[in-house]
Amino acid sequence: MEDRGFVNSYDNYLCFAEFLLNMTLNISFLSYVMKQFDEAAQTIGLSQDLCDVLKKPERSIIVSLPCRMDNGELKVFTGYRVQHNSARGPYKGGIRYHPDVTLEEVTALAMLMTWKCAVVDIPFGGAKGGVKCDPKNMSQAELERLTRKYTMAIANVIGPYLDIPAPDVYTDAQTMAWIMDTYSKIKNEPAPAVVTGKPITLGGSEGRNEATGMGVAILTREVSKYLGKPLKGARVVVQGFGNVGYISAKLLQEMGCRIIAVSDSKGGICSNEQLDVEKVLNHKKMTGSVINYEKAKNITNEELLELECDFLIPAAIENVITSKNADRIKASAVIEAANGPTTPEADRILFEKGILIVPDILASAGGVTVSYFEWVQNLTRTKWSIEEVRANLERKMVKAFDEVMKFAKEYKTNTRLTAMVVAVKRVAEAVKSLGSWP
Repeated sequence: MEDRGFVNSYDNYLCFAEFLLNMTLNISFLSYVMKQFDEAAQTIGLSQDLCDVLKKPERSIIVSLPCRMDNGELKVFTGYRVQHNSARGPYKGGIRYHPDVTLEEVTALAMLMTWKCAVVDIPFGGAKGGVKCDPKNMSQAELERLTRKYTMAIANVIGPYLDIPAPDVYTDAQTMAWIMDTYSKIKNEPAPAVVTGKPITLGGSEGRNEATGMGVAILTREVSKYLGKPLKGARVVVQGFGNVGYISAKLLQEMGCRIIAVSDSKGGICSNEQLDVEKVLNHKKMTGSVINYEKAKNITNEELLELECDFLIPAAIENVITSKNADRIKASAVIEAANGPTTPEADRILFEKGILIVPDILASAGGVTVSYFEWVQNLTRTKWSIEEVRANLERKMVKAFDEVMKFAKEYKTNTRLTAMVVAVKRVAEAVKSLGSWP
């Protein structure tokens, strides 16, 4: 989930944790990811030997991290790094800090990163990392010591041409700066390309913070063209008003859309006309929520999802469009800025209703795409302007959308399965071309 523009969005993480809990009660998160892969592999007739290769990570690492706490206590943390597949390039994926991090969760997310990189055709494989800790109850000094300890433990399996970590849940640009500094000292040379999501002063890319939301806005515009609906005046509903939701709404409003409803974890607001995105943001900063905004009606998150609109953008809460409410969704298209907002049962219902879904694997790929741009800039010791970053992001996202829609027509499948088909096919072809050695 590296590619969520706002890596410290607590609302977003709570929703993701809830999603994982729901999945665990029914089917494990890893099993769910495997099921998605199996469906795509079956659709393209992938051979059993290739299926076996792609189902298993190339490397899984568990490390013990003794760390001195501020009170003098020596506490041992557990860290993970899973590298799923490198056939298309170096491993890429975020590092998360949370008490509930598990090897299974990290493995599933590493696999998803492989598909996300492949669907937007950037030359990375998938990886993911995590440390089982409670960052909310740790000081800045403790987090720095833990991060440097973790970096030392995995230093031999990461690197600018091997595995490039990035921020994720409860890690940020500062965390990446510590990793970069520790790795550089171990290797005795500056290595800015070892991580992405760094502070701009240390080689971070312009536009990284807005990348995921910008990708969502670009794809919404492309969907409007595909459906033959004018973007100007289009009614947009955004669930989640963290960084990704806010940037998506802001850019779409600038494109001429009418943002008629937004929400956060405390509730939502809607307007018969449109909301002023900047004023809503200021209201949230002052009050802690979008609710009770003047000239708008308070609604629940459940009511927000069922509003009549042209484009519905779930940007925070996972597993919210289900078999229970899918029949009441009145949007022409759903652009999934969040991870996993739509259940498989709801997918089928929306597909049968003719509602177009831009799946999370594609819709939220703007973040990892700009991470790729940052890596390229670091390797070539160049600095792109914000205009260059935006132009290249647009080119990548539009091309990826066109390819997914082309395959959707060819295979006559829903867009989620189609995006997986595109990704799995690319990775499988790379694995097959490389062959097996020794």
